[in-house]
Amino acid sequence: MSDEGNNGSVNEDLLAGSSVVHDGDWEYRPLRLPPGISRKTAMTQLALHAEFSGWELARVLLFSDGTRKIWLRRRYRPNQMLPGIIA
Repeated sequence: MSDEGNNGSVNEDLLAGSSVVHDGDWEYRPLRLPPGISRKTAMTQLALHAEFSGWELARVLLFSDGTRKIWLRRRYRPNQMLPGIIA
């Protein structure tokens, strides 16, 4: 698969409909990557979230059409300002 011609749809789809869910000591954020995104591009996006926002990979579902549903998680720290999703 090639990610040419996506015209930045990675960031638009990452932000679409995502909301943070708090569950005890963790906060979770669901993401969706469209079918045209290569595995390498998806890996780069997730590495950026991990490096600069403190998110880690909790779960990935790969659907038959190539869409990826991803859940990121990080420790919930209400008194500490951490960046959200990198757009």
